Amino acid sequence: MNKVVLLCRPGFEKECAAEMTDKAARREIFGFARVKDNAGYVVFECYQPDDAEKIVKELPFSSLIFARQMFVVGELLRDLPPDDRITPIVGMLQGVVEKGGELRVEVADTNESKELMKFCRKFTVPLRAALRDAGILTNYETPKRPVVHVFFIAPGCCYTGYSYPDNNSPFYMGIPRLKFPADAPSRSTLKLEEALHVFIPADEWDERLANGMYAVDLGACPGGWTYQLVKRNMWVYSVDNGPMAQSLMDTGQVTWLREDGFRYRPNRNNISWMVVRHGGKAC
Repeated sequence: MNKVVLLCRPGFEKECAAEMTDKAARREIFGFARVKDNAGYVVFECYQPDDAEKIVKELPFSSLIFARQMFVVGELLRDLPPDDRITPIVGMLQGVVEKGGELRVEVADTNESKELMKFCRKFTVPLRAALRDAGILTNYETPKRPVVHVFFIAPGCCYTGYSYPDNNSPFYMGIPRLKFPADAPSRSTLKLEEALHVFIPADEWDERLANGMYAVDLGACPGGWTYQLVKRNMWVYSVDNGPMAQSLMDTGQVTWLREDGFRYRPNRNNISWMVVRHGGKAC
């Protein structure tokens, strides 16, 4: 297997490809990227057969800006027979993955793939059973073993491969599926929650997002990002000329400062977090 699939947001394929090409070259790994505009994924093909494994194992996934997910794959399986798609997939994975801990049957995040995603959901159950029978998957899901990926790019066409649980996105298709809290003052709260999931490992949350920390939210109105900090029992200075949601003020954890966020300077030294959103952009 000499290829790496990188899932990305549609429209950012060229940036994703350039980033991988650069980071791989810095590790003396060379290859070329196959890019299709708005496809939602990139295939980076290495010149040396073992280099794809080196990338997914040694290149920190957290260092990638444009990739949502990263996994090593082999050749594209084409024209899978409609009456038996499972056998070729199992055959492709035998000898490549042993005792994988999880199966993800995925597609790119595009409008064209929505119908294909419905098939993937139905296909996952029988494929998982077959992979377990073949010893490619463990009998029960385990987060400590490699993740098996089956990535469909079209009906009857897929890549198969794997990623490592300590160097991938824990989310299906690399996209956090977050639920909007009913009591949050704005949907922007999901942007900060996603950032926390992406940039802070789950086992570090208790330390890095600890109770009683002090935080500053610049451009806070009406309080979507402040909401996330309050839910983690922080004391928050919310800086904005616009008003904060009364539900947040009622917690007693929020101090609203009616000031210009660009000019604000904290009056204490123990600020652990500062989150910024100005002009519709997160900083």
